[in-house]
Amino acid sequence: MWAIITQIFPYAVAFTIPLLITSLGGLFSERSGVVNIGLEGLMVVGSFTSALTISSLYPVMGSAAVWMGLGAAVLAGAAFSLLHAFASINLNANQVISGTAINMIAGALTVFFARNITGSGNIQIVSGLSRRSIPILKDLPIVGPLFFTQTYTTTWLVLLILFGAWFLIYKTPFGLRLRSCGEHPQAADAAGVNVYLIRYIGVIFSGAFAGLGGAIILVTYSGEFNGSVAGLGFLALASLIFGQWKPLGILAATFFFGFASTIANVSQVIPALALIPGLVLKAFPYVVTLIALVIFSKSSQAPRAAGEPFDHGKR
Repeated sequence: MWAIITQIFPYAVAFTIPLLITSLGGLFSERSGVVNIGLEGLMVVGSFTSALTISSLYPVMGSAAVWMGLGAAVLAGAAFSLLHAFASINLNANQVISGTAINMIAGALTVFFARNITGSGNIQIVSGLSRRSIPILKDLPIVGPLFFTQTYTTTWLVLLILFGAWFLIYKTPFGLRLRSCGEHPQAADAAGVNVYLIRYIGVIFSGAFAGLGGAIILVTYSGEFNGSVAGLGFLALASLIFGQWKPLGILAATFFFGFASTIANVSQVIPALALIPGLVLKAFPYVVTLIALVIFSKSSQAPRAAGEPFDHGKR
């Protein structure tokens, strides 16, 4: 049993990390009062931008092109999210419809560009990130084989961002303003907070983090852009709800869903799971998501003003 756990765990962490960073992006947006269901599309934009950057720069820069690709994905996701921000904040558009439009536009636009560039709609990268074990720590009992063996550098980067996000949201003046705009934007406006600016920043964070999430999928276990991230943007949104819009809650929720996805994806190499029909295992993470949302929907405490347009002239 222990051998199976140590075999699955590195894969579970790999699937968890892009979910985690994308959910954190959704956290910033919804804490500011803007619902962003366009996380899926923003992940696709990040994956496309990263693939294009890496495939173009790898012959010149080698492995350093991977990090350039990650940076480009962050910038592209942030820029693309401005469409959602403008529609939701300035035009007071329905935020759910705007997010849906982002998902549709992102998938179609990136595949169109990929087809014009490669002729097939797919962009493969020559090399991504490699797994590494951390010396000394990998030899620790129990936690060593689970957390410090065969890990990606992006795992530790995202965990650092997670705790940075927790500190920013709960321990800084900006975090207080962000939360106030998602709870009582009129009161925040009366106190002198620029609600429009804070909400823009929240949405930009969501785009940057979702773009990074899509790029991490590419450089860790995917290796190819194909116009989709297999619904992980929606799983990230479910993790945000399941984690009660709190950074540490999101960490637990994303690991839960990441582990469920891992069981579906590595089932064929584990004899005990290979006996279960593939269709059942493929549907498993999504069924688990639905069950979790049904169970915890009544206790969900979303930011009170999430999804509500703000008009500076009305208080």
